[in-house]
Amino acid sequence: MAKKPSPAKKPAPKTPALKKTAATGKLPNTVTIHDQQLHRGKGGELHQFAEDGHEVLTTAQGGPVADDQNTLRVGARGPAVIDDFHFREKIFHFDHERIPERVVHARGYGAHGFFETYESLAAYTRADLFQRPGEKTPAFVRFSTVAGNKGSADLARDVRGFAVKLYTQEGNWDLVGNNIPVFFIQDAIKFPDIIHAAKQEPDRAFPQAQTAHDNFWDFISLTPESMHMVMWIMSDRAIPRSFRFMEGFGVHTFRFVNDKDESTFVKFHWKPKLGLQSVVWNEAVKINGADPDFHRRDLWQSIQSGNFPEWELCVQLFDQEFADNFDFDILDPTKIIPEEILPVRPIGRLVLDRMPDNFFAETEQVAFMTQNVPPGIDFSNDPLLQGRNFSYLDTQLKRLGGPNFTHLPINAPKCPFHNFQQDGHMAMRNPVGRTNYQPNSRNEGPRASPVRGFRHFPSDEEGSKIRLRPESFADHYSQARQFYISQTPPEQRHIAMALTFELSKVEEPVIRERMVSHLLNIDDTLASTVARKLGFQSLPKPADAAMPTRQDLEPSPALSIVERGPKRFEGRKLGILVTDGVDAGLLKGLATAVTKDGAVFELIAPKVGGVTASDGSWVAAHHMIDGGPSVLFDAVALLTSAAAIDDLVEEATARDFVADAFQHCKFIGYDRSALPLLKKAGIANDLDEGILELPGEEGPAAFVSRLGKLRVWAREPAVKLGKASAPIR
Repeated sequence: MAKKPSPAKKPAPKTPALKKTAATGKLPNTVTIHDQQLHRGKGGELHQFAEDGHEVLTTAQGGPVADDQNTLRVGARGPAVIDDFHFREKIFHFDHERIPERVVHARGYGAHGFFETYESLAAYTRADLFQRPGEKTPAFVRFSTVAGNKGSADLARDVRGFAVKLYTQEGNWDLVGNNIPVFFIQDAIKFPDIIHAAKQEPDRAFPQAQTAHDNFWDFISLTPESMHMVMWIMSDRAIPRSFRFMEGFGVHTFRFVNDKDESTFVKFHWKPKLGLQSVVWNEAVKINGADPDFHRRDLWQSIQSGNFPEWELCVQLFDQEFADNFDFDILDPTKIIPEEILPVRPIGRLVLDRMPDNFFAETEQVAFMTQNVPPGIDFSNDPLLQGRNFSYLDTQLKRLGGPNFTHLPINAPKCPFHNFQQDGHMAMRNPVGRTNYQPNSRNEGPRASPVRGFRHFPSDEEGSKIRLRPESFADHYSQARQFYISQTPPEQRHIAMALTFELSKVEEPVIRERMVSHLLNIDDTLASTVARKLGFQSLPKPADAAMPTRQDLEPSPALSIVERGPKRFEGRKLGILVTDGVDAGLLKGLATAVTKDGAVFELIAPKVGGVTASDGSWVAAHHMIDGGPSVLFDAVALLTSAAAIDDLVEEATARDFVADAFQHCKFIGYDRSALPLLKKAGIANDLDEGILELPGEEGPAAFVSRLGKLRVWAREPAVKLGKASAPIR
């Protein structure tokens, strides 16, 4: 019998040609399984390819999908059937894309980077990351607003979260702080109340991401301990220009503990390399309309362009003797230690150099907890810190669905870890083997280490179990006054403006009156100015104070943004308004000067496509005038031409571009052809030191060198931006 021929093998599906990597010139990792070539990705995952060269769409279980466009149903017009597992999985996951939103700090944005230690701090702490100069520790930082929901705008007047996760060799350290070094309350038991009061009112669900409403100011006016924080949130600190230009604080007093179990108190400060900078309120309102993602976009663009944001970690170190003799209780979270009394010491730098690969997986799922500290860092008895240590773990259980949120890559430590924790919702790893307990007679599994393990500082504690505030927490006004008198005149005007605006939105007169009575314990001029602008006919009596306001505290220049502002335009952005016929040489010279100073520029034109310069070259624009208002820039330049200026002055947005820059006290450079636009904006007769003709005798570089001051505050009273009414006497 003739032998039956074997059936011909079907040709294997073609796989796409794998390109050589630019770095190595070699093919990426490939694996062949059942005659199919698979590509191994960065995380070790395997990618399979369909007939057309694209990766095969699969279910979450890895099953290939044949049709992703149509639901399985009975007939073309019939009902869907229950065994369409792909549809059900796809919709199920979509319906659960939003994990429970954070009650506070809901709107956040994060980035990866590293922390580099400057020097060994072994004399103070045995924390591993502070032992070796030059050592770099991986970091993830999440910036956030406190009161707003996830979809709110970036420039709300609010506290900013500044949470840093450091993946040290002895476990994760979460320094969960804010851009303000004090807080509203002294005891964590009041935290639900302050947040309930600050969030939208429950019967109407507004206002959102604002404290300008009755509930907030009712609570504050009945909580004198909040007065120091009120000065901070009504200052320009609450409307920062960028994450890159704001400070961060650990808020609480912590302990460093060394190998000898000796304790040193420590307060943590993050100082931005590029200096402090904020916006003014009118500017913040317009930025929120023009670009509600302003802070997010700024961080993204700076990192993507290689201009990595950087902060120095500074500490205030002090012993028990200093704590005992300081004017205020170092455990009180509504108090600071002025830097003029106890200077800060730089101990390392934080650099953010990489954006997350996926916002949800990292920025949204990251879990910060104040109790995450490595050996060598310990807690004080600050009652707010103690409450946060209890609360944050419970918060993560709710937000992330169970006890295994540490299995998520963004939350997992990068050092070796071993324990007997097992099972639970969404467990991604479990102990291997028979023994899952300790002690055991098999001599298996990890053991505690009295030498390397975390040891709490053995402080002596005694006293009755009571519910009582210490008397040393009773001074609620002295540091509030110190903060106010430490501000420059423009900053003081802004505080009065902010209080007036916020209280003008309060419907109940008794609440406004109570707040002014507190302000009288802080500063008479501030209180009377706010009262006059609110229409008070007479001043109320000062609020009863548990302790009188001290008048002997000296101003602290470190508390002023203007005093601690930048010296250069580095890291900032110049908006250049251009038209057809723009002087090509002047534009090139200005762009060169800006870049040389470490800043960036963007071009705004009547049409987003761009303009034709004087030499016939085409200049592409970044924005059209309608989409690039001056509020998006730190300074502006007007480079126009005589042929195009008549059309430009008829553009309302062009007039607003100039008028807003002037109103917000920004530097304005202009060439002579732009004078009609200045006139149309109503400022041709108000040219001051911040309005400079270009190129000038010293050229564009001289103009850029002036921009480091950022604002011409002497202009502010002239434009009536924050011009105070005469106080009530």
